[in-house]
Amino acid sequence: MRVLHAALVKSGITDVKISSPHSLGILLESNPPSNASFRHGWDVGNLAPMLQFLRKTKSGFMVNPYTYFGYSPAYANFCLFKPNAGLFDKASGKRYTNQFDQLLDAVYVSMKKLGYPDVEIIVAETGWPSGGDPQNTHANPVNAAAYNGGLLKKMASGVGTPLMPGRKFETYIFSLFNENLKGPSLDEKNFGLFRPDFTEVYNIGILRGPQKEITGPSQKPAAPAQGKKWCVPKPDATNAALQSNIDYVCSSGVDCSPIQAGGACFKPNNVRSHAAFIMNSFYQTNDYNCDFAHTGVITFNDPNQNNSEAAVCAYGTAVLRSDLLVPRSDLFRSDCGGT
Repeated sequence: MRVLHAALVKSGITDVKISSPHSLGILLESNPPSNASFRHGWDVGNLAPMLQFLRKTKSGFMVNPYTYFGYSPAYANFCLFKPNAGLFDKASGKRYTNQFDQLLDAVYVSMKKLGYPDVEIIVAETGWPSGGDPQNTHANPVNAAAYNGGLLKKMASGVGTPLMPGRKFETYIFSLFNENLKGPSLDEKNFGLFRPDFTEVYNIGILRGPQKEITGPSQKPAAPAQGKKWCVPKPDATNAALQSNIDYVCSSGVDCSPIQAGGACFKPNNVRSHAAFIMNSFYQTNDYNCDFAHTGVITFNDPNQNNSEAAVCAYGTAVLRSDLLVPRSDLFRSDCGGT
């Protein structure tokens, strides 16, 4: 950092700041914030010299506070900026109504203990995934919209935190797009506000133009147009083979949140129904491939004719509205890895 800063100054560039982001693994303790501190060894040996450099160069200390990784069902509202009783810090006399404030104040207290409370704090990345591994049912579009929407409102309010009232934080949401090559977990692939084709994963009001409010875990696919083809599982395909198809497609970037718990197409909750949705979703954007290791077959007969909920979930297609896709990319960063 010192070398980069010196090179910039030598080149006559004095308005570019140098810093480095940190996961909150640097904290020994964060709850309550008054008891927080940096991990021993990191505090004096690494972070104190860095904070000294940041103070000297008037740069910010970058941290990545993810309430998602501290989630528990008992504290769901606390993690998601929803109304809750909050947690009281007896030592400071402050009440915390969201975990984001708690984490930032834990960082502040840790910096203060090293003698650097005046260094700016930058939220280098934070966010919530709209889908994830089967056991992570809290990774869904409704929670993602609640967290990122709540974050935007909080940042716009300028209220700061209990220990830093009125203080504003440069903040970046992770991330702009879903990234199918990230992993190994499905959570890491689904932090984006948008899919690669610029369609919204969920709406938190960042697009210009009228938008529909999110009304459930995910929107059900619209009925298909006439004259289409559908990819369906063969009758003799085994559940093991169909589960393999699900795993493959979900790791390729297709939005699988509708078949996850709470999703619009989670029920009927069986492998064949889920595979039908996933295989056809993949085929509709890759119409050259419905083989799926000889477990899929193309049909020209509309599977929705029976008008059942399962059929519409499995074989419906969504209509994409490109006229409203004008994302404000200056608000987001998509170049940082997850923490």
